[in-house]
Amino acid sequence: MSEQAARPAPEAAPAVDENQLIAERREKLKALRAAQAQGQGVAFPNDVKPADRAADLLAAHDGKSKEDLEAALAAGNKVHASIAGRMMLKRVMGKASFATLQDATGRFQVYVTRDDLGEDVYNAFKHWDLGDIVAAEGHLFKTRTGELSIHATQIRLLTKSLRPLPDKFHGVADQEIKYRQRYVDLITDEDARKRFAARSKAISGLRSFMVENGFLEVETPMLHPIPGGANAKPFVTHHNALDQEMFLRIAPELYLKRLIVGGFERVFEINRSFRNEGISVRHNPEFTMMEFYAAYWNYHDMMDYTEQLIRHTAQQALGTLQLRYQGREVDLAQPFVRLTIRDAIKTHTDAGDKVDDAAWLVEALKRLGLSEKEHKLSTRSLPGLQVLYFEEAVEEKLWQPTFIMDHPTEISPLARANDTNPEITERFELYITGREMANGFSELNDAEDQAARFQAQVAAKDSGDDEAMYYDADFVRALEYGLPPTGGCGVGIDRLMMLLTDSASIRDVILFPALRKEV
Repeated sequence: MSEQAARPAPEAAPAVDENQLIAERREKLKALRAAQAQGQGVAFPNDVKPADRAADLLAAHDGKSKEDLEAALAAGNKVHASIAGRMMLKRVMGKASFATLQDATGRFQVYVTRDDLGEDVYNAFKHWDLGDIVAAEGHLFKTRTGELSIHATQIRLLTKSLRPLPDKFHGVADQEIKYRQRYVDLITDEDARKRFAARSKAISGLRSFMVENGFLEVETPMLHPIPGGANAKPFVTHHNALDQEMFLRIAPELYLKRLIVGGFERVFEINRSFRNEGISVRHNPEFTMMEFYAAYWNYHDMMDYTEQLIRHTAQQALGTLQLRYQGREVDLAQPFVRLTIRDAIKTHTDAGDKVDDAAWLVEALKRLGLSEKEHKLSTRSLPGLQVLYFEEAVEEKLWQPTFIMDHPTEISPLARANDTNPEITERFELYITGREMANGFSELNDAEDQAARFQAQVAAKDSGDDEAMYYDADFVRALEYGLPPTGGCGVGIDRLMMLLTDSASIRDVILFPALRKEV
């Protein structure tokens, strides 16, 4: 069989149940261990260091013609290559065969012959399985069909795969396997690998943008003696050495603002946070967000900067500001819309001036399915009713980037109140594709006001609100030393990655999402 031979179709997968296939592979590993015991090789060799990667070889040599490579070989200038990876395809054809190896950068074909490797090695190769980790080296050539390949002069089995790769990996029935066995997902789905590579690239872009703009990256505790920084239900644990109850971080906010008090005027943290709440296509109990704070900025400055940040991240990850999400266009190039909650309701519903009528809002919320008993509609303030109506009737309509401003003080215990209307705060939320992507505000730096807000939260908790905040005496003490006028913002990294990778579920952008225990 010559190097120029065209590749035949891949072998059809045998109709054998998985348990039998696993048993057969274990027998092959047993034979490798027996050979090692007799001094014939190593079952799991650890001395291979491939000099090349698939993508690099293709970038450097795929532009060369078949004749160029043959001429170099004839002149004694053959292009040597060595790679290692998982065997994804194998086509055995008598005295010569093809294998396709997959490394972290892509796939590369290897041409294997009995004459080059010897009878023993070639026969062993024929019994290797898809999924095995294999190393190969030799010289580059192109097949008759023009595929750049390695003509192997050496090939070795590095790791025996005991489980067969899935033949098909599509459909709703397999979706949980993709989340639960992410390693299989990454092996078999190139789009999944690209998605998580894009996530890494986007986060690197976020980090560099922050540093370039004078922000200091910091690390704050994940175990908190008092949960704070957001209205959320925490995970609770116990610290044995300190003999005290501790809480997994729900947000790093209060620690980051302590650093502003301490004199670091711009800080940020890309952090893991935890909230003991529901799971949905946009919620995971463990998630990634970035919070950042800047002294002498207000919420208008924060909106300006957050807009720049989102654009920069999209440009770094995708190279464009014109996105498509779930079949619809998203334009990040246009200035982000800015609306108050009140104006958003008037723009996206038929409420009109009734937006200021508490009684009308109560009835409208009931028509949307909310109950007086569960949501305590009659006891809410007008701003509180407006934000609830916004969440039910407007939020999902905000497809293009939109800042929603001026949230009620009663639900914004850490934000600075508006100087002319103390019922609302200088706070914004950024919505894209109907989902909240960021939350920021002018920070409350009045220690006495903050203490009173905490007291109100404690009262709410005592009344049954398990997401209300605790009183944080040390944070109040920090404010008493003096927090300069400060703006802060938190960006949901996972939801942003959903947008940038066109992913329908948050589980698609988290490598190991939370799942019910496997039974």
